[in-house]
Amino acid sequence: MKYLLFLRVLTVLCVTPPLLWANAALAANATLGAMIPAAPKLGADAWILIDAATNKVITSHNSDARLPPASLTKLMTAYITTHELKSGLIKASDEVVVSENAWRTGGSRMFLKPGSSASVHDLLSGVIVDSGNDASVALAEHIAGSEAGFVGMMNSTASTLGMLNTHFMNATGLPDPEHYSSARDMATLARKVINEGTTYYPLYAKKTFTWNGIQQSNRNTLLWRNATYDGLKTGHTEAAGYCLVASAQRDGQRLISAVLGASSAHKRTAETEKLMGYGFRFYATQTYKKGGEVLSQVALWKGIQPYVNVGLLEDMTLTLPKNKNRDVEMRLAFDGPIEAPITAGTVVGRLDLFDAEHKLGSRPLVVLVDAEQGHWWQRWWDTVHLFFTQTVRSWFDEAQVT
Repeated sequence: MKYLLFLRVLTVLCVTPPLLWANAALAANATLGAMIPAAPKLGADAWILIDAATNKVITSHNSDARLPPASLTKLMTAYITTHELKSGLIKASDEVVVSENAWRTGGSRMFLKPGSSASVHDLLSGVIVDSGNDASVALAEHIAGSEAGFVGMMNSTASTLGMLNTHFMNATGLPDPEHYSSARDMATLARKVINEGTTYYPLYAKKTFTWNGIQQSNRNTLLWRNATYDGLKTGHTEAAGYCLVASAQRDGQRLISAVLGASSAHKRTAETEKLMGYGFRFYATQTYKKGGEVLSQVALWKGIQPYVNVGLLEDMTLTLPKNKNRDVEMRLAFDGPIEAPITAGTVVGRLDLFDAEHKLGSRPLVVLVDAEQGHWWQRWWDTVHLFFTQTVRSWFDEAQVT
């Protein structure tokens, strides 16, 4: 009898908890949707994967570490050049005379000749496709008068973009102890290149460029392997290892990756494909609420109109794990009564999106149109009304606490 009792107790201890855990896991799955596997671990010193639209970090490792960026540096050289072009300070057709200093710069080359000239557009192609150090210095000297002056522009721009772990010493990426960046900063820069440089961004997808009778191939081999990839830049020095900042667009979603310090050119490509495959497979970006859309009409106190429209200034776009069972609920919270006069764009609360009790995201809620003050008697009446309303609410809240 005691033996049977022992077996029953043992069965309860060994069997029941796993069943309870299994039921709990099933309940969690029912609420949150399909389980998302852990992000891949890469053979590199640092990496990051972000969504281009939302800047959401999908996965990262050592992404703020200060590392030598090698020719990823040229993303900044090209970014400043395109910014100067957009501002009208230089023209794509401008002819640049190649200095001996630019010609003597070592490393990868566009094969410019000293004393010859090349257009800004051709030099930009030489920087992006050929990774030409000579082209980078030629552009730097044309824009700022000297490479040193251009480096000042690079560091100032990096600071403006929030690249907190970046410092440049040259326009090329040639090794220097004080020349460094991070995976996060390079992804930040790539996002700016994509979002602000639409006219010139197609240059990053060019597979070859010919200058001085020499055709060179883009070192970003992803451009040949998958048509969804359209940039951006490779880099390599002995100190930096093999680096790659890439971007791809599939089904309307664009992702950006940065991999620094891989052991080979093949490795940086393969590890980038792992990152991108994970992001596109398990994450999606969706606009849930449009900017300017009227989300609610809210009582307006002391105004000519009894109501005012509220909504968002910009689209509420979120990057979330894929989940077909997600049930999104909108909840509006206001900071207090809305009183006239009030101007469009004034923050009056927030919009929260929930899936059950899991908050997906939050955005400021604003007044969408200007609202003028009403007549003196409207303002007087609403002042009295507000006073009594708030007094009664205060008494009620105190009673609830008591």
